[in-house]
Amino acid sequence: MKKIFSFIIPGVLFLVSTVSLAQPTVNRSETTDKFATLIQYIESMYVDSVNSKELVEKAIIHLLEELDPHSTYISAEEVAEANEPLQGSFDGIGIQFNILHDTIFVVEPIQGGPSEKLGIRAGDKIVEVEGTKMAGVGVKNSDVLAKLRGPKGTKVKVGIERKGFDKWMYFEITRDKIPIYSVDAAYMIAPEIGYIKVSRFAATTTEELRKGISELKAQGMRDLILDLQDNGGGLLRSAIEMGDEFLSDELPKDAPKNEKGKLLVYTEGRAFKREPFNTRTGLPGSFEKGRMVVLIDESSASASEIVSGAIQDWDRGVIVGRRSFGKGLVQRPVNLPDGSMVRLTVQKYYTPSGRCIQKPYEDGKDDYYADYSKRLKSGEFFSADSIKFPDSLKYETRITKRTVFGGGGIMPDIFVPLDTSENSRYFSDLIRVGVQNDWSMSYANAHREELLKNYPTMEEFAESFSIPQQEQEKIIQMAEAKEVPLDVKGYENSKHAILIRTKALLARNLYDNEAFYYLINDLNPAAKKAVDILTDGTYDQINLDIKGQEKRKVQPKK
Repeated sequence: MKKIFSFIIPGVLFLVSTVSLAQPTVNRSETTDKFATLIQYIESMYVDSVNSKELVEKAIIHLLEELDPHSTYISAEEVAEANEPLQGSFDGIGIQFNILHDTIFVVEPIQGGPSEKLGIRAGDKIVEVEGTKMAGVGVKNSDVLAKLRGPKGTKVKVGIERKGFDKWMYFEITRDKIPIYSVDAAYMIAPEIGYIKVSRFAATTTEELRKGISELKAQGMRDLILDLQDNGGGLLRSAIEMGDEFLSDELPKDAPKNEKGKLLVYTEGRAFKREPFNTRTGLPGSFEKGRMVVLIDESSASASEIVSGAIQDWDRGVIVGRRSFGKGLVQRPVNLPDGSMVRLTVQKYYTPSGRCIQKPYEDGKDDYYADYSKRLKSGEFFSADSIKFPDSLKYETRITKRTVFGGGGIMPDIFVPLDTSENSRYFSDLIRVGVQNDWSMSYANAHREELLKNYPTMEEFAESFSIPQQEQEKIIQMAEAKEVPLDVKGYENSKHAILIRTKALLARNLYDNEAFYYLINDLNPAAKKAVDILTDGTYDQINLDIKGQEKRKVQPKK
């Protein structure tokens, strides 16, 4: 039996897997007695008093740093906090919120949560919790979480200020399990082409994916763009289930006779034998035959690399974007006597063609985490030609024998350079101080009814709404109030991107998270490239496995 765990470091979400295999033999007399004896001497003889627990923890941390970048010491409290985004739910009242002008605004009640059921709305201000004033008192995100989260079944009384009402409204909310969604958007990005954005691999990801595919098929989807950009990973089980949704269990003629289902990924390590993970046999996936494009970038890691690697190796679809992160190490949680834990790397992940997903880490952690800057310096983000692969890193796909590359991460079939044409320091500063978020929240609260009446759907909003000139000037003024002076050259260079992002944030406040992606994908070169690939004939020119798929003659775009 296999158990799946996970943990987070800033920017990347990693898979962790434990397997019920025999525990490797450890010679404790040689490996532990020496250290234990030294600690005893320090405790009994050292000139100053010492915190032995702190000394041991520091020693463990430094010891693990000598192994690999992902073997990690983590306390029991940190384990619980890190795993929450992958459990698919948490206990609370069910709202998304922002803090603006020292006031808690409800961005959106979570669908199906207790707040939505009681009628709490987007734009409501939370001004009191259990008799404690929560506005104008320097409230922080941690304060809100501490007040509103709590065990399922417990109650919390919340005071709400709502536009159009003279008096505060009070709600007694019974906390419940609140779902955490991992499919951020599922919509038709072009005629017959669906787009699904997956932000993490959590407990409910497969269920959400199937729902999104079903809804898009009902809208006429025949091709799918799966966006795994900036997806740092998550649960191994969810990665395997997702791959199974796209790959049939039909095997090529040269497959081993004892193999059942297509190989999705396998793990292997010095102390643990190879363990394969295959598609289910006799259980069709939700999208096995339509044309498919997968988007990845340098922040796509772990589970994202398992899925994109399997799709590429089985010639199932086209991978578009930039080389992925390269995280393919399996951590096994090892419990320590005081309740803390070490996540020890025990295996590596390999794609069906035999490529190791993990990038090199022999030069230490500092070099490993400087990989982004090295890629930037080498020009890899801007030109595929800057990436040189030796013959030893060339592999073949399983069906059509196309050449794919190892060496860490997944190299896309079609490269999309990083687009910096609309970047500026001014744009970065606007994002840093949160001006666009603040404006979109304020404008939505002031004009919500009017906007929803004029633009009942996100499609109508995207097509017809423009940010008024006086509001554009107000954004500049709000930035100046936060010590970001107007940079005319930077503003003009980034104006299109600034307005698109601001409009997307406003759409999120008015509709939902899907509306944000519906608009922000105008700034997503990979998504645009994917649509082109599916409509200009490029997809059909790539040597993919098209057996059993519907043959389509696509009219190239003019």
